Amino acid sequence: MDDTTVERWRAEGRLVVHCPEISGGLPVPRPPAEIEPGADAADVLAGCARILTPEGADVTAHFVFGARAAVATALEHGVAVALLQQSSPSCGSRDMYDGTFAGHKVAGEGVTAHLLRAHGIPVLDEGRVAEAARLLAEAESTATRAAPEDQGLTTS
Repeated sequence: MDDTTVERWRAEGRLVVHCPEISGGLPVPRPPAEIEPGADAADVLAGCARILTPEGADVTAHFVFGARAAVATALEHGVAVALLQQSSPSCGSRDMYDGTFAGHKVAGEGVTAHLLRAHGIPVLDEGRVAEAARLLAEAESTATRAAPEDQGLTTS
């Protein structure tokens, strides 16, 4: 996310940076992982689907733990808008890989994006910074949860 608006938010100390995959215990670098074909974030969170690596390792628990940690962090800091990296099984907000590891994408969202939205936090991808700025300005003008200076943005 290389954008002057994001850099301004960083300089103002307004960003709450949280990587759910790291907080879930996954290494850096980490192997690719995708939600099983035909399933979505709600299925994963309901225990009806898994997130797997190409070798078949089940990393679901890491993603679910990290998603829950991201929500806790967002709520703790009064986050008004979340900017997430598109297409991952964690942070995809509009699309994700289809579970075949062939590079194909399908409409859907990752587990973190799903949980953040379920908690009323708007989720946008890194290409929608201008929309995030608009939503943040609206949230600040009508804030009832916290003082405007306490509201932040989260990125991963």
